[in-house]
Amino acid sequence: MNNAEFRTHAHALADWMADYLESIEARRVTPAVAPGDLRRALPAEAPEGAEPFDAIWRDFESLVMPGMTHWQHPGWMAYFPGNASPPAVLGEMVAAVLATNVMSWQTAPAATELEQVTLDWLRRLVGLPDGFTGVIQDTASTSTLVALLSARERATGGAFGREGAAAGEAPRLVAYASAEAHSSVPKAARLAGFGEDRLRRVPVDHRFALRADELGRMMDADRAAGLIPACVVATAGTTNSTAVDPVAAVAELCERHGAWLHVDAAYAGTAAICPEFRWVLDGCGRADSLVFNPHKWMLVNFDCSTYFVRDVRHLTATFGTTPAYLRGAYDEEVANYRDWGIPLGRRFRALKLWFVLRSHGAEGIREHVRRTIGQARRLAAGAAAEPGWHVVAPAELGLVCLRFQPDGMDDAAADELNRRALAAVNAAGRYHLTGTILGGRQVIRVALGGRLTEERHVEGVWGELRGAVSGER
Repeated sequence: MNNAEFRTHAHALADWMADYLESIEARRVTPAVAPGDLRRALPAEAPEGAEPFDAIWRDFESLVMPGMTHWQHPGWMAYFPGNASPPAVLGEMVAAVLATNVMSWQTAPAATELEQVTLDWLRRLVGLPDGFTGVIQDTASTSTLVALLSARERATGGAFGREGAAAGEAPRLVAYASAEAHSSVPKAARLAGFGEDRLRRVPVDHRFALRADELGRMMDADRAAGLIPACVVATAGTTNSTAVDPVAAVAELCERHGAWLHVDAAYAGTAAICPEFRWVLDGCGRADSLVFNPHKWMLVNFDCSTYFVRDVRHLTATFGTTPAYLRGAYDEEVANYRDWGIPLGRRFRALKLWFVLRSHGAEGIREHVRRTIGQARRLAAGAAAEPGWHVVAPAELGLVCLRFQPDGMDDAAADELNRRALAAVNAAGRYHLTGTILGGRQVIRVALGGRLTEERHVEGVWGELRGAVSGER
């Protein structure tokens, strides 16, 4: 493809993208396809010769698009939002054409410094104190692994990473997290060498938040047994219910035991841009590290996970690598992001974040957050007033956890009914929700925050949920 052809197709794709966003509501949220449909439709071998882009695009529209799930659809209310506002898309396009590898300052001076400036803007916007430094990782799962690896190295003085577990008896490190913590935490415990048997799952209270008294008891017991409490992962906004752990109380325990405190605020951290919701990060100024994802609620497309650390030296001590072919003349003066995380190469993620912060402004993002929380509160209030419906967790942010169980219906029957109602709404294709288990019982999660989701869509999904159980009253 020469530059003239690229220009022609790029203009056509820009029109297609704008048309897609304008007409997305007319599509099903999830595709009506079966496993293997696309695989069977495509040839088994790559083409030997070049094919015209027009033919490739026709196949994309006729074969690929029918099998796509539309995360930007206003009826997408599953998992958590994954927004892609137009400024973020434009930033991604520019980053793609520049094809910059932001592994070192010398490979991308402006990209490195833009990330430094933009992350400090973000730190100030959410109220993290001076002393925290940000870096963009790909996901919160990676950020949690980075935290556990850093905690491991601090607890062992770097001996674990230098000598490995085979060099005598590995230090007996223990990590802790709420029973409601994200699945990335046990995965990170395995990958960081703690092992899931050394990850303590702390009981939660009636609001599904970690119980600090139980955490303290566990840490004391492990210390008495000769183990080393090395890391606690607190959650500000759990995936199941957006419960917020008592971070300040957890910080007290971490300081007493010398344990690393990492806060997973992947979804809820965005809310702290609003002064009235800054409580979601209460106590986080005492953490060693914190992550939240602008690619969830902050109108930045995937992937963009912002990891803030109190002392950058723990990153460089854990991840630093300086072979001769990577050394630069200014290494002592600059940030080399290859030393701040797991991968060597890094994408220019800061550009789309910078585009979004400037295009929407802090107030525009606040308006989006407030609109989402208002929608959630109205849905929760309506459900609480409806006979048989229960709001089973505090709906303080953009997630509402619902369960239908009229008087006289036993728990098992209600579990099955809620599963059927969820399946019925999803099968219709206008909305897509996910379920989960809270307190041992099946619930329906309505996760709001989509850029295109309006009040009429929230009313629409609520109407479909009530209709799905209408014969069971």
